[in-house]
Amino acid sequence: MHPIKHFITITRHRHKVMHYCFKVGIGFQGLFHDLSKYSFKEFWTGAKYYSGKRSPNSIERESKGYSAAWLHHKGRNKHHFEYWLDIVENQYIPIQIPIRYLKESFCDRIAACKVYKKKDYTRYSALEYYQEKKTKDVLHPSTEIVLKTWLGWICEFGEKEAFKKVKKIKTYQDMETYFLKIK
Repeated sequence: MHPIKHFITITRHRHKVMHYCFKVGIGFQGLFHDLSKYSFKEFWTGAKYYSGKRSPNSIERESKGYSAAWLHHKGRNKHHFEYWLDIVENQYIPIQIPIRYLKESFCDRIAACKVYKKKDYTRYSALEYYQEKKTKDVLHPSTEIVLKTWLGWICEFGEKEAFKKVKKIKTYQDMETYFLKIK
């Protein structure tokens, strides 16, 4: 049980996400990022399964076959793609994630990679993690294209320039316009 180490890790992560959210134009939203991690259900699970190298939810999932903390978390945080799944005729259907929550998800992925990888983080880490954990059939096709493009911008241009570009995007139509310009 590592409550202090877990608290430091989730707080460090949250502060990084907040910082990035300001850079991409959703600062106010960033102030509320992952507050549910401090709830009893999520916090104590995180403290119990803390390793410092990866998500305690993954470790809980390996131990119990599911993660109660994750089920609690994803249902309360709109920046997770799992929040945007619906059931139609007994099939899960991905819903297009609104851009503001996709921006938060983008910031979340970068911050998580930095917190867990520490000095091994590179500008390619978030895209590599995304490709490794490919979310086939659970991300709406447009959402997937936009997220992958933004993560690619980190690789290609670095954070500072990528954040500037993401900040300019307000709608999916803005991304379509961007793609038309580069053709």
